[in-house]
Amino acid sequence: MEETLKSLANNFKEKEGNIISLLQETQDAFGYIPEEAVYWFSKELDIPASNFFGVATFYAQFYLKPRGKNIITACCGTACHVKGSDRIINNLKRELNLADEQNTTEDKKFTLEQVACVGACSIAPVVIINKRVYGKMSTDKMARELKVLKEGSDE
Repeated sequence: MEETLKSLANNFKEKEGNIISLLQETQDAFGYIPEEAVYWFSKELDIPASNFFGVATFYAQFYLKPRGKNIITACCGTACHVKGSDRIINNLKRELNLADEQNTTEDKKFTLEQVACVGACSIAPVVIINKRVYGKMSTDKMARELKVLKEGSDE
């Protein structure tokens, strides 16, 4: 990890980079932003760790915890909610054995995210699976998609 962090810090210094680009590169390298990386950069670059955490927690694109191999994003906007997104989400949580505040499975194969709106109200309810949009989702369709994902993640 330290070799990667040194490389990222050197790149930051050479290009006179900014915190956002450094966090993006860190997340690209590790899949998330490890807390120990923030403290390492803070010490190495003489920038308060709070600056890094402030940016990382402000922007939704950054993740401070490891995410699963498969990312399932469920829309919870008004149109999706009215059309049954709660049932889809609750079924997913049950199928993935996720506790109330948990969003990534223990085996790191799945992460379930809930977002306020994806902007596709005309095809509600909407679920995004690994960046592919699925409209007019139902609990049955979601169960089939999840089965396919589980079969594929056993590799």
